[in-house]
Amino acid sequence: MTSVDRPATQPGQQVPDGPAPTAPAVPAGHAEPAPAAWPTGEVPAGGWPQQAYQPVEPDRLTRLVVRLHERAPRWAVPLAALGCVGMGMAYALVSDPTHSDPDARPTCLLKLTTGLDCPGCGGTRALWYVLHGDLPAAARHHFLFVFSLPFLAYLFVAWAGNQAFGWRLPELRISSKVLGGFLVAWLAFSVLRNLPWAPFTALYV
Repeated sequence: MTSVDRPATQPGQQVPDGPAPTAPAVPAGHAEPAPAAWPTGEVPAGGWPQQAYQPVEPDRLTRLVVRLHERAPRWAVPLAALGCVGMGMAYALVSDPTHSDPDARPTCLLKLTTGLDCPGCGGTRALWYVLHGDLPAAARHHFLFVFSLPFLAYLFVAWAGNQAFGWRLPELRISSKVLGGFLVAWLAFSVLRNLPWAPFTALYV
């Protein structure tokens, strides 16, 4: 074949005049045959066709946050996190949740509506006792909170030290099984502290 329009001619053969033969028309109501697909695992010559992609322009708030993050010193985020922790401790110290009026309403919505302790009830009082060095009283109000405090403190110090000063403290690896077991224990503690029989009544706050 010398051309896509007509076949090659032999020496001495006449070429008929007129337009080159065309492909037969597809009858009405019949779909055109689909083009042959590329074999699986093969890439066509020249690569796959590139699709046009229009990047999405970020809004003003996103640009502001990105700009602040790029320009902020490396110790800014740990300092902000430390400020949040400090405000929580200051609230526990100033409010003194261990002394309240006998007829004061609970601040917990679940306890206010049902009379049951939620999974976090007693945490603020436990923090107040921890800040005053009374660990038995803190554990009495929320044992699992007191148990998790050393781990949370170490994770925070390791993260903040790495972000602000580049410290490389030993990494505390907590597997998914350990984390799942802790959540199950927290759920069981939340249920047992609401049972109306001894010795579980000692856990109710």
